[in-house]
Order: sequence, then structure tokens, then C-alpha cells
Amino acid sequence: MKSWNEIRKAARKFREFWTLATDSEVGGYQKFWISLLGDVLGMDDVMSRISFQSPVQLKDTTKFLDAWIPETRVLIEHKARNVKLDAPQAGHDGKTPFEQALEYNIARPYSEKARWIVTCNFLEIWVYDMDHPLEDPQKISLSNLPKETSRLGFLVDTSVKAVREKEMDISIKAGRIVGELYKELLKRYGNISRGDAEARRTGEDVELCDSASPRAEKLAALNRLCVRLVFCFYAEDAEIFPKDCFWKLLNETPAKFLRDRLLRLFRALDTPDGSNGTKNERDPYLEPEIAAFPYTNGGLFRGVSDAEIPPLDDDIKELLIKSADFDWRDISPTIFGALFESTLNPETRRAGGMVYTSVENIHKVIDPLFMNDLTAELEAIKSEKAIAVRRAKATAFQEKLGSLTFLDPACGSGNFLTETFLSLRKLENEAIVVGERLKPGEVLLNLDGIVKVSIKQFHGIEINDFAVSVAKTAMWISEAKMLNETANILHAPPKYLPLHDYDGIVEGNALRMDWGNILTQSRRGAECAEGGLAAKNAENAKSGFDYIMGNPPFVGHQHRTCEQCADMDVIYGDWKDTNYGKLDYVCAWYKKAIDCILATKSTKRTKVAFVSTNSICQGECVAAMWEPMFSRANTDIDFAWRTFRWDNETIASEKAHVHCVVIGFHVGDRSSPTGAKFIFIPDPKDLAKPPTIIQADRINGYLFNAPNVFIENRGGVKTPGLATMSKGSQPTDGGNLILSPAERDDILAKWPDADSFILRFIGADDYINNHLRYCLWLKDVAPNNYRHIPPIVERLARVADMRRKSPTKSVQRDAETPMLFTQIRQPTTDYLLIPRHSSERRKYIPIGFVSANVIVGDAAYFIPDASPYVFGVLVSSVHMAWMRIVGGRLKSDYRYTPAVYNNFPWPDLSDSETPREKISQTAQAILDVRGKYPDSSLADLYDPLTMPPDLRAAHAANDRAVLDAYGLKPDTPEPEIIAHLFKLYAEKTKGNPAQ
Repeated sequence: MKSWNEIRKAARKFREFWTLATDSEVGGYQKFWISLLGDVLGMDDVMSRISFQSPVQLKDTTKFLDAWIPETRVLIEHKARNVKLDAPQAGHDGKTPFEQALEYNIARPYSEKARWIVTCNFLEIWVYDMDHPLEDPQKISLSNLPKETSRLGFLVDTSVKAVREKEMDISIKAGRIVGELYKELLKRYGNISRGDAEARRTGEDVELCDSASPRAEKLAALNRLCVRLVFCFYAEDAEIFPKDCFWKLLNETPAKFLRDRLLRLFRALDTPDGSNGTKNERDPYLEPEIAAFPYTNGGLFRGVSDAEIPPLDDDIKELLIKSADFDWRDISPTIFGALFESTLNPETRRAGGMVYTSVENIHKVIDPLFMNDLTAELEAIKSEKAIAVRRAKATAFQEKLGSLTFLDPACGSGNFLTETFLSLRKLENEAIVVGERLKPGEVLLNLDGIVKVSIKQFHGIEINDFAVSVAKTAMWISEAKMLNETANILHAPPKYLPLHDYDGIVEGNALRMDWGNILTQSRRGAECAEGGLAAKNAENAKSGFDYIMGNPPFVGHQHRTCEQCADMDVIYGDWKDTNYGKLDYVCAWYKKAIDCILATKSTKRTKVAFVSTNSICQGECVAAMWEPMFSRANTDIDFAWRTFRWDNETIASEKAHVHCVVIGFHVGDRSSPTGAKFIFIPDPKDLAKPPTIIQADRINGYLFNAPNVFIENRGGVKTPGLATMSKGSQPTDGGNLILSPAERDDILAKWPDADSFILRFIGADDYINNHLRYCLWLKDVAPNNYRHIPPIVERLARVADMRRKSPTKSVQRDAETPMLFTQIRQPTTDYLLIPRHSSERRKYIPIGFVSANVIVGDAAYFIPDASPYVFGVLVSSVHMAWMRIVGGRLKSDYRYTPAVYNNFPWPDLSDSETPREKISQTAQAILDVRGKYPDSSLADLYDPLTMPPDLRAAHAANDRAVLDAYGLKPDTPEPEIIAHLFKLYAEKTKGNPAQ
């Protein structure tokens, strides 16, 4: 929302414009209210939140409200400048503007009555509060508007968040209805009601994967039935069908005849009825209650068979009537589509890596990809003062919107496609208003030729047949909703039916399909329907998409199925020398998008943006994925959202917490200008807070404004004189070589000499939280020292048995030496311990010195015989910044790897020892402060809420010393630190950053 200072500033500009303008110059009152609500009061999506010329029935005639804002229940009666707001109007039976509006309000249904009535004549705004009908109206003059904008707050009292919450609430309720309906209908199809888990136990999982199996055919029929019913529910409430016709059919048909009547209804909906220029092909003796339904077409009701609907009973009939009773008008196709899809078995969704994407997160993709530029273009058109130029530009803008093509190659229930369609249509509606498509006194009989944006511009690929049906239905519903909004603007009746034939969303494995052919085939189908397609047009059709976008499956490389691994092999067939085996499944969509773009003959610059797991810009994945994309495909990142988290707990029955990034890119000549690049940095503590935005010269694979260097995962430390970092020793023992304090004490109580080989054992969690564990450390210990101790011998027997059963041959061999860890790396000197994982909440990873007598496990890394100087640099904010970029993540927690240490560009101190000495001193100060809190764990000391002030001060002093060693100022922000370190890395490795 705007601040009131911003609102007053906008109000002054608004006043200046409307004081000088005349009604005809600015296209009438609609622009007045769109500008007041949007430009001044900061309302988003004005065109979707205000209705112009809404009909109201008065006795024997239909009148029209000038404007109606449903969210805030504001009814607006707008007059010309020369009309006095308190004067009787000759053309309205002597009523004043308020009395006219009041008459309209009285005639409206109770649920649509106004809380506020506003009358306006451009120069004055009079506000009537219907909760206090006896009070005089508030009067606000245009000349005094900047001082009185606060009095207009009621117009936009409902925020965008509240609107979306309302849509979410309605859509969730609708989703629950569908889920209940799906569940009950499933039982009526015979032996298919068992869940996937039970099917697997009974051997039916093979049949489930076979689309020709009887079970699969019944499930497909159920899916089709559900989407058809949902469309009927929506069409009736949205007045696409005659009022209450579907409800009456359900209510008045006995349950035993309901199946047959629905079959006849669905066939009728697919049969031309003589309207809209079609030939009447319906049965002339069709019963009236079915004949009342209009021809729907579009493919939704095509090919109805008797096997489509199972036997129905009274319980199903009652549930169908309950579903029809729900008001479906205000569902959000974007949200509802995903909810509809959630009726799929959870196991099916998880196997496919399906994750619901919220409207807000969809806009993280589409806004920087194209919506921001299109919105800015329209704003520039709106500011054009010359009427003819403004109209011409608005018309051209509409044509441009109608020419764009979009592909979501993992579209699921189509929420990216529906939200993009809705967003473009809202822009188009604004362009229609700006372009003043209606001449004075002109009345449109229909919207033919007016609307340019079509669902045929939107293409998708989805592997699940049910999701394909849902996505198509969501697109049809979206089209109907936006046609209604356009009709309200132009005072023309919307033409909802017949639905457009729409084959833009296809079923299949996107990684095994030619994406370019989808566009070609879709255009061929559209043009064939219009009378044929020339070969030349077919060739031109393969011109490529303007935008490819979406949310491909989130499947980690270690969780890929055999089929998904085979997909990766196919996609990376021409890049076999890359380390793609370590990449997450989502990376295949990036490579496939590149292949699609390079395969087209178009000169257009296709732009791509995907939501992805954040692993693709962390750790060893960066080099494996981005190096070939940059060097071989000439890929350039245009924008990026750094790691953010979204939860879907309000959507699905099971909660999901996904940490992801958004990356927008294109393929082509980097020397060609592409516009500004932006990095969006969300606040991890407040996801609702606007992100920090950085304008970048280049965005590298780590999503930083820095050179395109790639950190090597393997190899030793690059800086001479530094000790090698190693992972701790690995027991591979089934827990049998590890002892709790109580287990250690029990053994030592009887065999005290065992104290020499039962040593303290420490992993990352033990070190950070000061947990005590011990281990049997029998390296170089003679058997006679422990063979007579039964608890130890029993443990060794269990270790041997566990290792023999391991699928790993090297572990099987280690069964011969059960007294030893399978990997032994224990240093002989004191060492510096670095936990492998640490909470993202901490500013510093707790690093520290540990005695050589403490056995370090494989959950931590260690550097033997490290100096205070090494400790000081590694615990500094500089190294932490490097770790956050080069290291990996476990969910959102930090994952330290040897690559972080080995490739870290240390400061060049060859000319002076002073910085080294200073860092050694500040490092020792940190250790000294820690020593003041012997009973506190490192988790206590490094929790941001409980970190002692003196420890915080000691770290700050160490940070300053390290920054100074790099020649950086104490207040250097982290992005600049990262950029400096990347530059040093490139210089030290003699790498040439990719341009």
C-alpha cells in the first residue's frame, strides 16, 4: 500500500489532470475512477476489482450501475460536469443522482446492497454512508482532494491480500467439495477404490501404470466426470448456463435415473443446438430440462460413453445437490486448479515431485519475466496526451498481447497458465479502456473482434491425464471470468459459448517430446478449424515460444526413479562429458528449454524462467549445471530470486516446506543488449516483506553479481602452507561402536582398564550442543585388552553381522575387522573442528579447537594443527559469506564442504605480518570469551537471541581485522564481499571469468 504522503502527491497530479481535462478528452468517467483507485489510492488490479455498467432489474426495465466495487460494497453514480449533485434530473423522473442510485440499490439482492453510495460529477465526490442513512453526505471537492484523500480510504479498504484470502477461502472450500465428491464417486466404479499403497501390496501397481488396464480406464473416466461436473457447477453460478437449470436437473431427477440423465446431458452439451450460427443437430424430442442447456463444445464433453458414469444412488445425489448449492462464481482458477489436482493420491504427487505454487510465487516468475515490462509499456501509453496516438498505441498493445505465446512444460493443473492468462487479460481490459473502443453513443451487440488475448496462446505439457483435464477446465473458467469483466467495461453481453476448441495442453513426458512441435500442431489445429493450413504457414508456426516458464518437478538426484534417470541420460546425451549425474531432476528442464530454443529457426529471443530447488545454485551442482550452459549454450541469466521458502500447508492435506529459487534466462548473443538484470533477495525472517533488489551487471551460477567462475569440488587446498581439511572417521557400525555415557560407565565399573580405548566421540551435533558420546577406539589396541569383556565382544559381533549384510562390497570386506572404523582419519595433533551442518539462523558456524584424544566422526571436518590465524579467518564474516554461496544446503541449513575451504581465496599477506598478528589476536579473544561460559554450549552462545554481548563484540572485532586484511571497509555489505572473493578466486586460479 502507498503511504499517505505518496497518495497526496499522486492526488495533486490527479487534480491537475482532471481540472484541465474535459469529459470527451479523457474518455469519460471510467478512466477517472480507474486512475483515482489505482494511481492515487494504490489499488492493484483495478480492472478486476471494479465493475462498470453492472445491470440491475427495475420493474419492467433494465438499468445499469455506473460502477460497483464488490470488495468494499461501493455503488457509484457518475454524472457529467454540468450536473449538480443535489439537483433533480429531468431524464430520471426528477430524482437526484443519489435518489437514482438509491433506487438501484433497493432493487439489488440483499447480498449485493451497497454499504456506501457515491455520487460524482468529476468536480465533486459526495459520499453517503448507508449505515448512517440520516446523516448528510461527506463532500470532497477535486480542488481540495490532496488534503482529503484519507476520507476516500473506504474505497480501497480491502487489501489485495484480503482479496486473495477470500479467493483462497472459497477455493479451499470448493476443493474440499471436489475431494469429497471424488472419494464417493470412486467407490461407485467397482474395484478401484483402494489407494496406491494397497494396490502396490496386491501387485496392482503394474496395472496402474498401464493406461490400457481396466483400473486405469475407470480412473480416467472418474477424472473426466469430475471435471465435467465442476464445469457445470461453475457455469450455472456464472450464468453461462440458465439460472438453476443444473441444480433443478439434479434435484428433480430420481437417483435411479440420474446416471442416464447426466449421460444425456453431457451428450447434449456436445451437440449443436442451432445457436451461434450452428446447425441444430439435437434430438427434436429432447426433454425440455436438458434442451435448456446450451451447446458447449470445446472438447470438454466430447466422446461421452456409457462407461463414463457409474451407477448413482441417493447418497451421491445428495452430495451432488450439496455441491451445486455451493457458490462457484468467485473461485480462483489458479488456486482451485491446484486444489482440484490435490484429489490425486499423495503418493502419486510425491513421486512426480509435484508442488503447488501460490499466486504470489507465480508472480515471482512472470512479473520479472514479462509482466513488469508489459505493465510499464501500458503505463507509458496511458500517459500519452494525444488522443489519436493513445488510441493507436493501445490498439497496437492489444495486438501485441494477442501475439505472445507461452509454454509451461510441467504445467500440472495449469496454475502458471491460468494466472498468466488472467494477468494478460487484465492488462488487455485496461488497454481497452485506454483505447476508448466505444464511440459516443455506440452500443456493442457482442465482443467479436474486441478481445485479442486467447487461451490458444497458452500451451502446456503434463504427464498426468487428470491434471491435463483440470488445466483445460481451469483455462475455460478463466476465459469465462475475463469475458465477463470485458463485457462489463463495454456494456456488451459476453459470448461464453461455445467454448473454444483447446488442445494447447497435452499429455506426455515433456522430456521425451519436441516442444516446438506442440506450438506447430496447436496452430495447425486452429487453422484447420478455420479452413485449412498451407505448408508455408506450418513452417512459420515453428517460430518458437516467446516465454517458457513453470515449476518443474522437485526431485533430488538421489531420489530419481529409474525412468527419471533415463530421462536425464536422454536430455544430456550431447553433454555426456558433464557431471549431470549429480544434478537434480529439475535441471533437465533447463537443458530441454535450451535445446528447444536452439532448434527453432526464429530470430525472436525466447525467455525462460523456472522455479527450482535451491540446490542448483549451491555447492558442486553449480559447476555441473551452469558451466556447460554458459560455455556451450551461451546462456545468460536475466534475473534471479535467491533462496526463499514457501509452505503449502493451507493448500494440501500434507505440509510441504520447499526451499527454492527462481531463475530467468535466455540463450543467445550476450553482446546484444537484454535490459537490466536484477537479483531479488527475500528477507528470510519475513517472507511477506518486499525483497531487496540488486541491479547486476552479470548474474553468475551462484546467483550473485560476480564473474562466472566455478568452484572446484575436488582437489586439495589452493593456498600454500595450509593444512589439508579432512572428513572425520566413519564407523559404519549400526551404532554398536558408539556408547552413551551410561553404557560407558557400566563397562568401566567392571573393567576400569577399558578407559584407555573408550574415548570421547564427537560429531557436529555433539560439538555444537555439548552432547557426550563415546566410542570403542580399538585401533592399535591388542585383542587381549578387550576380548575378555563380554559387552564389547557382543558389540563387535553385531558390527560384523551388520557389515556382512551391507549391499556395499567394501563394507562387506570390513566385516573381517569389526573392531575398527571403516574409515579412519583421526589426527595425531589437536585440530580445528568444522561441523558439516549448522543452522541458517546463526551468523557464524561454531568452529573451534578440539583435543587429539577426542575422536572426530564423519559428521564433521577437521584441520590438524591449525593456528589461531586460520581459526580467525575461518570464523570471520568474510569466510561465512563465502560458505553461504559455495557450500551446499540441507533444506535451509548450511552444509560445509571441503570445497569451501580448499577454494577459499585467502588474503595476500606476503608484504606484512601485521594483519596476520592482528587476526590471531582477535581470534584468541573469541576463544577467551567462550571460556568465560564453560557451562554454555556453542548452540547457546551462537543463538542470535542469546549470543552474549562480549562474544558478539569479539566477533565484530575479528571481522574488522579480516576485512582489513582484504583491503575492505568494516561496513562492506555481503554482496560486495562475495564479488571481491570471486574476483580474487579468478585471479588466483588464473581463470578468465565468462563474459
